[in-house]
Amino acid sequence: MTDPHSHNLQPGQGDAQALDRLAEHPRDPEEASRALNEVQELLRRHHQVLELAHRQQAADEETRDEPLEQLVERQHLSDLRARLERLHPADVAYILEALPQTDRITVWDLVKADRDGEILLEVSESVRESLIRSMDTEELVEAVETLDTDEIAELAPDLPSDVVEAVRQGLTQEEREQLRASMSYPEGSVGALMDFEIITVRADYSLDAVLRYLRTLQELPDHTDQVFVVDEHDQLTGSLPLDRLLINEPEVLVTDVMRRDVLALAPYDDASEAALAFERYDLVSAPVVDPHNRLVGRVTVAEAVDVIREEGESDALAKAGLREEEDLFSSVWQSARNRWMWLAVNLCTAFFASRVIGAFEGTIERVVALAALMPIVAGIAGNSGNQTMTLIIRSLALGRLTRSNARQLLLKEIAIAGLNGLVWGGIAGLFAWWIYADSNQGALLGAVLMLAMTLNLVVGALIAMAVPLALERGGRDPAIGSSVLLTFSTDSMGFLIFLGLATVFFS
Repeated sequence: MTDPHSHNLQPGQGDAQALDRLAEHPRDPEEASRALNEVQELLRRHHQVLELAHRQQAADEETRDEPLEQLVERQHLSDLRARLERLHPADVAYILEALPQTDRITVWDLVKADRDGEILLEVSESVRESLIRSMDTEELVEAVETLDTDEIAELAPDLPSDVVEAVRQGLTQEEREQLRASMSYPEGSVGALMDFEIITVRADYSLDAVLRYLRTLQELPDHTDQVFVVDEHDQLTGSLPLDRLLINEPEVLVTDVMRRDVLALAPYDDASEAALAFERYDLVSAPVVDPHNRLVGRVTVAEAVDVIREEGESDALAKAGLREEEDLFSSVWQSARNRWMWLAVNLCTAFFASRVIGAFEGTIERVVALAALMPIVAGIAGNSGNQTMTLIIRSLALGRLTRSNARQLLLKEIAIAGLNGLVWGGIAGLFAWWIYADSNQGALLGAVLMLAMTLNLVVGALIAMAVPLALERGGRDPAIGSSVLLTFSTDSMGFLIFLGLATVFFS
């Protein structure tokens, strides 16, 4: 009997180092925030010593016995370096993202070179760009060489072409093919996410043979919950979960206990849909197969969680009208430009809303209380519309909102908006009546306010559904600028409805 077949099992050096550090220092969910506070305090002391040294240098250049850099290093930087070494790469990335540019580079220079690649993978794209700019070609090559081919492919778009080529030359032929394959898939596809650390076995082997083979490996790939079963042509036929491997008798054959109903992904599948499948079916890993059902890689829950997190962040930014993720400490010019587009749209919509108010100046002059009550009509509808819009965007992202059920959901949201309008519009109307009871128009003013709020809440619900659906149908992100457009609609329509009704009833 021959050994089970292992397909490209090459655990990364960085993974082993991370496991070693994890064994020495157990993970703590609050470690990152505590470490950030400690690092900021060490940097503050570092700056104080640096400023003192500059003052001493200016006072008497000749009495200084050692270089300024050595003085500062002895005081605080060695403590900072030691603190960083005890942190997980993700925690170091968290700290780097929270530091201003100068402090960020100071901390980055203290990180050991063999951890640079892992940390570059963890930081956001905007911060990654600033770190890469601070490194020379040799440093970048050394950092990237420690990574697996799928991780290199993830970093490749942000790296200079000469760095990518230098790294590629240092790979084996098999690794070059893997890198080429990873880089050939479009961003946002399963192929761009998958890794090649997979273990495969044949269906006719015994569980004892599989166990003996696994014991020969130094370690299993991260998130290994199953080994994949393939035939002689590397075509996927099923999977062997590790729990079935451990609880069954050693002489049992793989074919007798393996799972045949395996969820397999294709390289060109949408990564978002794959991430939803991980969430829906509680997956830890899933195989990736080509059109001929040959096993080419796998996707793990770690990549799926990253996709879900990135999409959530992207939706939150897009909803507020931000074009892209922004480095907290990028230049004022870059940050301002990132916010221009929807600010310009908002300025135009604000002018439109002001013209709506201007068209009813005569009515406002006759009933001054209208000016005080207008924000209530617009504000309540905007808040209600945001609730509806959040529900719609989430339903679109999860694939729960389709053409067949959109009409039913629209009717439901209109009914909810109408009911809320009558309830809260009635309460607001009673308050308006009470506040302006001294006026003989108090009751009429309350009735107009209630009716306007009800109608505007219905308008808000319509807009909250129409905007995401129209963007999604046009192939755009449903969250892009949705809040800006909703605010414009509820403000303008709220003013128009309220003042229009007031004009009719008070004329």
